[in-house]
Amino acid sequence: MTGPATRNDLMIVNMGPQHPSMHGVLRLIVTLDGEDVIDCEPILGYLHRGMEKIAENRTIVQYLPYVTRWDYLATMFTEAITVNAPEQLGNIQVPQRASYIRVIMLELSRIASHLLWLGPFMADIGAQTPFFYIFRERELIYDLFEAATGMRMMHNYFRIGGVAADLPYGWIDKCLDFCDYFLTGIEEYEKLITRNPIFLERVEGVGIIRGEEAINWGLSGPMLRASGVSWDLRKVDQYECYNEFDWEVQWQKEGDSLARYLVRMNEMRESIKIIQQALEGIPGGPYENLEVRRFDRTKDSEWNDFEYRFISKKPSPNFELSKQELYVRVEAPKGELGIFLIGDQNVFPWRWKIRPPGFINLQILPQLVKRMKLADIMTILGSIDIIMGEVDR
Repeated sequence: MTGPATRNDLMIVNMGPQHPSMHGVLRLIVTLDGEDVIDCEPILGYLHRGMEKIAENRTIVQYLPYVTRWDYLATMFTEAITVNAPEQLGNIQVPQRASYIRVIMLELSRIASHLLWLGPFMADIGAQTPFFYIFRERELIYDLFEAATGMRMMHNYFRIGGVAADLPYGWIDKCLDFCDYFLTGIEEYEKLITRNPIFLERVEGVGIIRGEEAINWGLSGPMLRASGVSWDLRKVDQYECYNEFDWEVQWQKEGDSLARYLVRMNEMRESIKIIQQALEGIPGGPYENLEVRRFDRTKDSEWNDFEYRFISKKPSPNFELSKQELYVRVEAPKGELGIFLIGDQNVFPWRWKIRPPGFINLQILPQLVKRMKLADIMTILGSIDIIMGEVDR
């Protein structure tokens, strides 16, 4: 009697776009030999909404509510980059108080983004408890956002030359209380996760990226810093008022999934340090540059016509973007978020190119998962930290 014949052919499996560990509508076509990954092809574009084209048919102030839909977990950063580009084009000064408020909001947004990376990452590799824990702290951050901006996720708070509104009475004390509470929360996560032998077994030595390799692939953010490259745009470019605070760039040299986890955990601590210093040293003065209201306003714009009169509460200035080009970047939670802007003596940008960190970081995924096990795909993809809104734009 002959035994069952063993088959040696490869198996092609679809992961996504509805798989819970794909973090959105990412589709991976994975070629398997048993449990070993032979090849992996990411398929993108399921969440493409033409964000760049929309920008080229809107004034900057009209476009601001759209930008929070790129990376919808770190919304303050997309707003910051959108107003930074015209500010640099028009050489517009931001008042010191507004700059401090921006830094506080950006760092709170960084913490919220890292928390919502941590929970699903742990759930992907089999630990459910942290997923519930992170929502406690994240809700507190969203309460702070709601008190200051009126919105929990899509804030529409940044404006050219400042912010939309000043911080409400009592907000600073509330935020300082949150900082003290959150430091105990991070310690709780570390006790629960960092030395857990099952967690270490899943992440140590998985998805290793060397420093030179990370630079060649154009990686940025925690992906780059976990590979031994101490590069942070807050230190390099010194935008807003980051140079006035005492904080350290967090980096690791191992380059594996554990190193990426440690970088993000330590970054949350540094963010709290920056927020505390900003809250204690926040200066008085205006929260927006009132000169901007008269700045380069186009005469007889169609937006001032009778039909558009009752659309907005207070008409916003229509900036005429001067005929030049520039690239602006900020250090978002996932890496370098950049805008390439070309003005054309018009209120609409002639070209608005977004450089999303998630899209660039995702490029290296097929190389990382080759020769790994199928289960390691979740670990590696989770450690990259992608949001499909900004990958597909």
